[in-house]
Amino acid sequence: MKLVFSKSAFRQFGKLDRATQKRIHEKLRFYVFQENPFEFAEPISDSRFGDWRFRIGEYRALFDFKEDTIIILKIGHRRDVYK
Repeated sequence: MKLVFSKSAFRQFGKLDRATQKRIHEKLRFYVFQENPFEFAEPISDSRFGDWRFRIGEYRALFDFKEDTIIILKIGHRRDVYK
């Protein structure tokens, strides 16, 4: 399984503090290396944000899945990420 960031998600990730970046990075790696990462994901009802989300503490990573690749579309605090 591959993990790819969209340009906007990469910018959002870069604006976070280093400790939060490290925590999110470690958790995303954990999810990607699982046999079935979707057991940790929740579907999103509003598809304009993506189809799935990972919960990482107070933060959310919204993503789509194509073939063998998880494409991170948006990363942010749970209060802001769905706006």
